[in-house]
Amino acid sequence: MIFRAVGEGRPYPDHGLSRRDWVSIPPTQVQLDHLITVKKTLDLDVLLAEDSTFYGDMFAHVVQWRGELYLEDGLHRALRCALSQRKVLHARVHTVRG
Repeated sequence: MIFRAVGEGRPYPDHGLSRRDWVSIPPTQVQLDHLITVKKTLDLDVLLAEDSTFYGDMFAHVVQWRGELYLEDGLHRALRCALSQRKVLHARVHTVRG
């Protein structure tokens, strides 16, 4: 198993973070098998692209809500991690209250 679960959509309330807000959160290590995805589909072109993180954050974005960890941005990075036999992903984790 790569992820804890595969979801569709964000079950948590809008956190209102901008890209700049995400960058201010220090990255930490998160185990892949603790993550629940918020996307069911994957674009193979993006997965295989060498520069897929060139214009975005190099760390995945994870939202912690009600004790669960949701992979909001970084599905392709997480899958690349798993394909490289790594069990840990470096991500920025934001906790949503509520």
